[in-house]
Amino acid sequence: MARMMRAICKTDPAPGLVMRDVPIPEPGPDEVLVRVEAASFCGTDLHIHAWDSWSQNRIHPPLTLGHEFAGTVVQAGKGVRHVAEGEYVSAESHITCGMCFQCRTGQAHMCEQTRILGVDRDGAFAEYVAVPEAVIWKNDRSKLPPEIATLQEPFGNAVFATSAQELAGRSIAVLGCGPIGLFTIGIARASGAAAVYASDQTPFRLELARKMGATDVIHVGEVPNVPAAFRERNEGYGLDVVFEMSGSPRAITDAFRIVRNGGRVVLFGIPSRPVEIDVAEALIFKNLSVLALNGRKIFETWYKTRWMLESGVVDLRPLITHRCELEDLDDAIEQIKAGHACKVVVHPNGVDAAPPVTPPPPPASGEAVDAPLPVWSHR
Repeated sequence: MARMMRAICKTDPAPGLVMRDVPIPEPGPDEVLVRVEAASFCGTDLHIHAWDSWSQNRIHPPLTLGHEFAGTVVQAGKGVRHVAEGEYVSAESHITCGMCFQCRTGQAHMCEQTRILGVDRDGAFAEYVAVPEAVIWKNDRSKLPPEIATLQEPFGNAVFATSAQELAGRSIAVLGCGPIGLFTIGIARASGAAAVYASDQTPFRLELARKMGATDVIHVGEVPNVPAAFRERNEGYGLDVVFEMSGSPRAITDAFRIVRNGGRVVLFGIPSRPVEIDVAEALIFKNLSVLALNGRKIFETWYKTRWMLESGVVDLRPLITHRCELEDLDDAIEQIKAGHACKVVVHPNGVDAAPPVTPPPPPASGEAVDAPLPVWSHR
C-alpha cells in the first residue's frame, strides 16, 4: 500500500480547494523527493481557488497546488547526480523543455513548452513534493530560514523587473502593492532610488509599502486624479521609471500619464481583459521606453535574488503576515481576499515544527514594536 500524505488539492472543476490524503509521490530517475518545510501562497493559487476563466482553460484536476517552497531532500532518483539526500533546497517552478530556440539561447524563461509546479503538475502544498533535479536550487540554512527561502521564487520576479533599468538616483513609481510591487519597492530603495512612490486601494498594503521604504503612498480611491497626485509628490514632474504591477486597466492607463517624457514604463501586472492605449499621445509623442516582462531568468536571476536576501540588502520579513497549516489555508485565503494579508506561509508538516523567522533588531527608542505573526492552527 502506498504511503500517504496530506495535500491541498483542486479536486473538481469548481471554486474551492480541499485537503485530502494522497500518495506520497515516488520520484522519477531524474527527480528528488522534498519534505516541505514552508510553502508560500501566490496570486496564481488564488486564481485556481476561484476557478476563474484562466484556471478553467489551464488547470486539469485533480491537482496539488503550490509552487513556492523550501524543504529538505529525503530521496533522490537513481539518475540524480548533483543533489543529495539531506540538502536544503527550493526550486524554480518553471520546468522547461531544454530543446526549443528559447531554451538553447539562454531564454528558458520564455520556453513555450514550460510546465509549472502546482499548475501543470503536482506542487508543494503537501507534506512532500517530487521535483526534477534540473530545477532544484540549493539554499544555505544559516542564511535563509524556510520562510524566507520559499519567497525566492516570487521575489525573483521583482528582481528581474528591476534589473532591466537603472534605478539609482531616479524617481520611481510602483502601481500596485501586492507582493511583487512591495518587493519592487524594497529593491528600488536598496538600489539607491531618489524617491519611491507607491499606489494601491488597500490601506493594509499601503502601510506595508511604507515598511518596505516607500517615500510616500497614494490611496487611489481617495484622490480624484492619480497621475496628478504622483506628479505633485515629485515636485510637479513626471517620474523617471514607472512599474505597473497591478494589471488594473486604470493603472496601466495611468502609468503612461505618470511617467516623464523620455522615461520608462515597465509592464508586469497581468490585466484580466484587453486594455486600450492611445499609442500616439501616451507613448510616441512622449518618447517612452516601454518594457513588458514576465517571470525571471532561469537561473541568472536566482543568483541575484540569493545575494539580496542573504546579504540583508532587502528584508522581506515585514511581508510575511500570516503562517498556517494545511487545514487552515481556507482561512488564510479569506484574509488575502479581504486585503488583510500579504505573503501567507504554509507549513505542511506543522507550524510548531517550523523554524521561526529570525527576529529583526530591537526598535530604536520611540519606534513601535510590530505585533507577532498571526498563526492559524487547529492543534
